[in-house]
Amino acid sequence: MQLKDKQYFYPVYSLKFWRAFLVHMRPYLLFVSGIAGLSGMAAGNEHDIKTGMFLMAFIPFFLGYGFGQALTDCFQIDTDSISAPYRPLVKKEVSPKSVGIVSIIGLFIISISVIYLNPYNFIWGALSVIGLITYTYFKRNFWFAGPFYNGWIVMLLPIMGYMAVSGIDLKGLASRNVLFLALLTLFAYANFVLIGYLKDISADRATQYKTFPVVFGWNKTIFLGDIFIAVSIFACYVLIGHTFSVPFLVFLAASVVSVFGQFYGHFTRQKVETNTSLHISATVRSFILWHAAVILHFHPTWLLFVIIYYGCFEILLYIRPEREQI
Repeated sequence: MQLKDKQYFYPVYSLKFWRAFLVHMRPYLLFVSGIAGLSGMAAGNEHDIKTGMFLMAFIPFFLGYGFGQALTDCFQIDTDSISAPYRPLVKKEVSPKSVGIVSIIGLFIISISVIYLNPYNFIWGALSVIGLITYTYFKRNFWFAGPFYNGWIVMLLPIMGYMAVSGIDLKGLASRNVLFLALLTLFAYANFVLIGYLKDISADRATQYKTFPVVFGWNKTIFLGDIFIAVSIFACYVLIGHTFSVPFLVFLAASVVSVFGQFYGHFTRQKVETNTSLHISATVRSFILWHAAVILHFHPTWLLFVIIYYGCFEILLYIRPEREQI
């Protein structure tokens, strides 16, 4: 038997495995989970957060998206083989078993410090892992579930961040800031997921995924996205208020970016999968900027950090390996 006919996976201890795993982590999207968790941290403690506590909470949130995305990729190889053939799982460079085990172990390790800061975070951490494992089932079978099912998992991040730095129990979550921050995260991320489905319509249809765009088409998907961003704008506005300030300017920038993306989706003449990257990038940019506005509202002194953070996101987004994939 020739070597090329033999199925071969990079072993976990090899550098090639970790290079492949990094592709599945989507480094440019680590900023999504990072900013979501950080917004909860900012709202949960408006005073100075000690460096040790900051790092113990923020680093797990930043890495969380990567391990979570790699885990869900293990269950979507069928549709990814059509829409994202560059990914190592599709190319059989790494096995679903090894990627899945590493992802779960990674999620467990990074959650330890967040749970240490507040034991109640164990509940949200466990729910998020269960959600990641079951997400593909809901995406495949229920057109109404995908964006919100993915959204509620990300929505847990600001809640965990809030609890990590505030030390509150579950009753303490019944606050205005937590409610509207959760609402913002849920709908802003649901829109990112919804519009992201547009780039995979053919692959999802071929593999019998009943996503909203597959069932209802491009135009109705964009109209639903209009509702999602309207709720996101409202929630963020309630959180930061209307006073002219740096946070308000960031809020305006996020809203303009999101509305521009929606207009592009409505009026572009080429309503095809290969013409979705601008719209999808608008959803992720607005997600990060809305949460940045919230952070700066509660912690104005974090401005330099937020500027550097967003700049690094744009750099990694620009150099991503596949231009049509976000």
